[in-house]
Amino acid sequence: MRRFNEKELARCNGEAGASAFIAYKGNVYDVSRNFLWQGGRHFRIHTAGSDLTHCLDLAPHGEEMLERCPVIGEFPEE
Repeated sequence: MRRFNEKELARCNGEAGASAFIAYKGNVYDVSRNFLWQGGRHFRIHTAGSDLTHCLDLAPHGEEMLERCPVIGEFPEE
């Protein structure tokens, strides 16, 4: 499985035709095809290309929503 660093993940921001990837608890998820992540943004709050591990506890849903998106890599937790 591919390992992403912060710079590589940041390039996958969903803008200008780029894939939209997010990191959560050490995994990288491809949210490119999820309609809630169009253009790499989720409800104008979150952006693709970033680690959202510490943001999900503020969301109105839990991590089960990520089960809809494929895990495509690893992101080392600091």
